[in-house]
Amino acid sequence: MSRTGRRPGVPDTRDAIIEVARRKFGSRGYDATSLRSIATEANVDPALVIHYFGSKDGLFVAATGLPDDLPELFAQLATLPRRDFVQALVRGYLQLVDSDSSRNSIIALVRSAVSNDKAAAMLREFLTAELLPVIAGLTRQSDARLRASLIIAHLIGIAVLRHVLRVEPLARATPD
Repeated sequence: MSRTGRRPGVPDTRDAIIEVARRKFGSRGYDATSLRSIATEANVDPALVIHYFGSKDGLFVAATGLPDDLPELFAQLATLPRRDFVQALVRGYLQLVDSDSSRNSIIALVRSAVSNDKAAAMLREFLTAELLPVIAGLTRQSDARLRASLIIAHLIGIAVLRHVLRVEPLARATPD
């Protein structure tokens, strides 16, 4: 039987809930993850999860939040020559999706976007507002946004094959 209310002596309960939520959303997706299962694994009452996040949607947004400095990182990439940009984009992306601190957030968002409209909207808004314009800015072609979309599709595919489907040899490949 789980105890109700806050865990005694632990000031970072909110962070513990977010970490559990990242793992659960990342491994099961939005629809298959319940607030109760997150609360149970975090050793808190489900009411505390609602207190901190308001709803499952609120928890999902907090758990899948991408790093705050990502827009600045993309803006810095845009200043590089094209050849350097491509290499920096791929290396930076692999560092992001391979990092223990951000991988679960990204995979949770990608996995959930397949079956949940809110997750799909979050991912779409991020990609179209932050990444698509930077990549599209590298070409003067009339179909620049299409070309940028194809690049993003490849990057997301790498994350899915590497961390969701775990297709070899990609799953074990080094960033190099």
